[in-house]
Amino acid sequence: MSINKTYAVLGLGRYGKAVAEELVNNGAEVLAVDIDQMIVNNAIEEIPVCKCADITDPESMKRLGISNIDVVIIAIASNLEASVMAVTLCKEAGVPTVIVKCGNEMHQKILSRVGADKVIFPEKESGTRLAKNLLTSGFAEMIELSDEVSMVELDIKDEWVGKTLIDLSLRKKYSINVVAIRNNDNISTTIDPAQPLLKGMQLIVIADTIKLQKLI
Repeated sequence: MSINKTYAVLGLGRYGKAVAEELVNNGAEVLAVDIDQMIVNNAIEEIPVCKCADITDPESMKRLGISNIDVVIIAIASNLEASVMAVTLCKEAGVPTVIVKCGNEMHQKILSRVGADKVIFPEKESGTRLAKNLLTSGFAEMIELSDEVSMVELDIKDEWVGKTLIDLSLRKKYSINVVAIRNNDNISTTIDPAQPLLKGMQLIVIADTIKLQKLI
């Protein structure tokens, strides 16, 4: 499960603090960082591992051990320069997944170009929702249709390559309904259950959120 991953939240404004607290409350290992010592002091009661550091400084990031983190959430949308520097340092350190909060579409393009794996508009997605998605499913792109049901884009697993949807029996095993198949940039809702799946395809599915965990 994604709870076994390590997380870092850089920037403890309202959004960043909500992400960090939700992760901590669900038992995840979280490093929270802000450049303001007062903010760190106020957050440490809810988030045990809180550090005051400049995330645009390579030495500070090295001391934080950012290279040991699986998922970094950068929540400082008001400072594009700092966000760009933080993304760059995280990717240079080998962080697999870097998620960034941004202020507008232009910032989104810039952050994506410097290596951000996902860019979020805070007015469209709450910090609590992001944390829940990461923890319960591992899918940052999951769309909650209700409290129990979600839609998600699922990568074809290596062991699925060459098999058909009939062979896999996803509905029977995981209560998963495949609604479309993505192959590169092409999305088809006309699904042939007898067609072998190819490496690189994605299944767009609707399923019970909890049962999706069985595929992680």
